Amino acid sequence: MPFQNPTDAQIKALLHMTRTIAVVGLSDKPQRASYIVSQRLQTWGFDIIPITAKPQAQILGAVVYRQLSDVTTPIDCVDVFVRSEIVGDVVDQAIALGIKLIWLQKGIVDEAAALRAQAAGLCIVMDRCLMTEYQRLFPERML
Repeated sequence: MPFQNPTDAQIKALLHMTRTIAVVGLSDKPQRASYIVSQRLQTWGFDIIPITAKPQAQILGAVVYRQLSDVTTPIDCVDVFVRSEIVGDVVDQAIALGIKLIWLQKGIVDEAAALRAQAAGLCIVMDRCLMTEYQRLFPERML
């Protein structure tokens, strides 16, 4: 069976319970999509955990980790901004950690990894922008 994104109702229910978002591939460059989306998510009250291989102490005031398994606090959602060929490893880490929601940003597609996540009982959204979808699903929360 081919991959299908969850329904709006399913996504909204999970986002309603989401407080902490690990952003894989978060750039420290303000013009990059990962930075813009993460900064906006912070203004909406989400805690952001930057995940990047680039050594640095903080991005957007949050401590940087090299991989998901290094994070010591619970993660509700993983927002992925890395190339599609790297997604499988990120999804496997999220499965191992039992993270309930994986979000692959616009243009990021890995159907095999998405199906693995679904088979493991995780919700995964693929090829959509978390910021755009949050604005659409929760217009009452916009500043």
